[in-house]
Amino acid sequence: VQLQASGGGLVQTGGSLRLSCSASRSIFRINAAGWYRQAPGKERELVATMTSGGSTDYVHSVKGRFTISRDNARNTVTLQMNSLQPEDTAVYYCNLYPPRAAYWGQGTLVTVSS
Repeated sequence: VQLQASGGGLVQTGGSLRLSCSASRSIFRINAAGWYRQAPGKERELVATMTSGGSTDYVHSVKGRFTISRDNARNTVTLQMNSLQPEDTAVYYCNLYPPRAAYWGQGTLVTVSS
């Protein structure tokens, strides 16, 4: 399975971005999905999850600002990010939750300028 994250870019503080994750197979229909990020010099962290049943959870720092959603028909998971802050700067990855090592893709870079 290949997972391709896209939608990153440079945005000013307070701005918004919408990330998309496309899977080569229909894996999100029956598995929980996750968005992760890795900031420069830091460990990769879990940002948001969505179960196959639609339940969501978020790391405290993004609650109320980020929204994870899923389109089973298109094998995609999205992450709507609003009110972006400089500390959100990172490479964002999608994977299952828990993640599978073989599914890590290149990620998409999000840079928030102050």
